[in-house]
Amino acid sequence: MSLGLLAVLAAVTLVSAFIQGALGIGFALIVAPIVGMLKPDLLPVTLLLLMLPLNLHVAARERAHVDWSGATWITIGRFAGTFAGLWLLAALSIEQLDLAVGVFTVVAAVTALIAPPFTPNRPSALGVGLFTGVTETATGIGGPPLALLYQHAKAPVLRATVALCFFVGEVMSLVVLAISGRVGSEQLLVALYLTPAVLLGSAVSKHVHGRIGGRGLRIAVLGFAIVSGLFLIVR
Repeated sequence: MSLGLLAVLAAVTLVSAFIQGALGIGFALIVAPIVGMLKPDLLPVTLLLLMLPLNLHVAARERAHVDWSGATWITIGRFAGTFAGLWLLAALSIEQLDLAVGVFTVVAAVTALIAPPFTPNRPSALGVGLFTGVTETATGIGGPPLALLYQHAKAPVLRATVALCFFVGEVMSLVVLAISGRVGSEQLLVALYLTPAVLLGSAVSKHVHGRIGGRGLRIAVLGFAIVSGLFLIVR
């Protein structure tokens, strides 16, 4: 990999880590499409590795606000979805998977815009965990369903719970991918090179995350979901 490409990826990673640290989502939605265009063989492993320190930091920073009940049921669903995601990674083409995930994400986001406020319950948490396990293991993108589930929650609850679910789920996905022989040395090396950018972006986000929330956060969440879904459909 050239130094120029590595520098571009580092800049994108830094900005995306800042956005995720401030909003609670956004890292994979920004990084995955760019990596997919520039160096697709890094997906999903490098992306999952980079999100480990980022989500661990956010979850630890706001651990007092974690919705433990919701996180537990999401994780149970995520465990089953991880194996389904590995199967899809082998069975479907990237175009087919992108189209399915993109359509679901856009429909879910548009529905959320017109749906009344709701509180996450056990069935919805299980369903979101299952779907996230499939999409994140296969593509590295799992944020929209989790963000939609917690779009009406307080900002610290959204950030803390989503980060915790991401971290646990990413560990699951990486273990399954490693066992199946889909983790390569270049993916590991690039993740190591880009980790300082993740740490810096996440550290800077702590200066603004306390001022972000309410309606602005919800619109940002839905905006990210719609844009990422449309991108996958078009690609």
